[in-house]
Amino acid sequence: MRRFAALLVLLMTSPALAQSDFAGFLSSLKPEAVASGVSASAYDALTAGLTPDPRVPKLVETQPEFTTPVWDYIETRVNAGRISRGQAALERNANLFSTIGQHFGVDPYLLGAIWGIETDYGAVLGNADLIRPIVRSLATVTFQHRSRYAEDKADFFAALRLAERNGGTSPIGSWAGAIGHLQVNPTNVIAHGADGDGDGRVDLHNSLADALATSAKFLLDLGYQPGTDWGFEVDVPQDFDYLLATRDQLRPISFFAERGITRVSGRPFANPNTPVFLYVPTGHTGPKFLMTGNYLVLKGYNFSDSYAMAVAHLTDRLKGGGSYVTPWPRDTAFPDLAQRQSIQQSLKTLGLYDGAVDGRLGPITQAAYARFQAARGEVADGFITRATAEALASATR
Repeated sequence: MRRFAALLVLLMTSPALAQSDFAGFLSSLKPEAVASGVSASAYDALTAGLTPDPRVPKLVETQPEFTTPVWDYIETRVNAGRISRGQAALERNANLFSTIGQHFGVDPYLLGAIWGIETDYGAVLGNADLIRPIVRSLATVTFQHRSRYAEDKADFFAALRLAERNGGTSPIGSWAGAIGHLQVNPTNVIAHGADGDGDGRVDLHNSLADALATSAKFLLDLGYQPGTDWGFEVDVPQDFDYLLATRDQLRPISFFAERGITRVSGRPFANPNTPVFLYVPTGHTGPKFLMTGNYLVLKGYNFSDSYAMAVAHLTDRLKGGGSYVTPWPRDTAFPDLAQRQSIQQSLKTLGLYDGAVDGRLGPITQAAYARFQAARGEVADGFITRATAEALASATR
């Protein structure tokens, strides 16, 4: 992978060589694109003379939802200005949000939060540095062969299909191909696109109604349950078994309530039968949450937990809710990329982890580390810090 990254940098900095290899790569994809529904003539026209977008490699490596502490990610996006702008934007578009919410059964404030996190309520859509033709961007992302190559390729082909529908003009969107007010990627525009304003077209960039309707339908198709909240911040007793904090199995709220978990507000849970899982993003000393299936739906919209947490929190703040009650453990020292990869490799060596050694510390790595903690008699909250790398290195020497 390092050799490939070095080659890619060389290609990006050598226009003639880059164009030649890039053109050859695009040519090799044509049969698959045609099989996916792109006409041969449209493929040729839309890729003729296309060059790589030099912005893409760095943007792929620095996605903030994967490189920033969760509290920094949330607080950068859920701040006083964004809350105020969001409440004003929802008030200006109250009839539209009400209509979409009633038609699809999706919480209008949740749609408003996604709108705010994705494009600051549409404010960035006119920024040519951020919003550009996505056929070129997605061709470059696909050329880069990152870990989600199959998904990138599918989005590239979908972008070509959308361009063909649009008379040969590429849709515009983010460097990763997301389109419109609520930033939906091309494959999902094709799968879930909805005409919210009744003009017979699905235009997520120029029509907020289309964007809201499409995202609402997308959420429903992912399994969103109308009338169910995303989750609740909770207090957990000191002797709680954190190995029960797994999203592999949702249990009724009553299961956790019987084990001493309560809402931080002191209010009772509305429905003790609601299926939830305990989520402890920053260990047993940080904020803790009982999450419903609708939280997992948000992760279907964007796989990052930081993203899903930010959308969930902004939803509450747009409704007038307050900040989290339990403070974040801000003095935590986190491992760097090499240490994160070492952690995964050590867990693999110990037989606790069978995922990729890619440095992305998601729920699977955290669950493996929780089992390591439990075997050592520690609080098995799965929270990975810099000290984790040292403990695992000692255990595998």
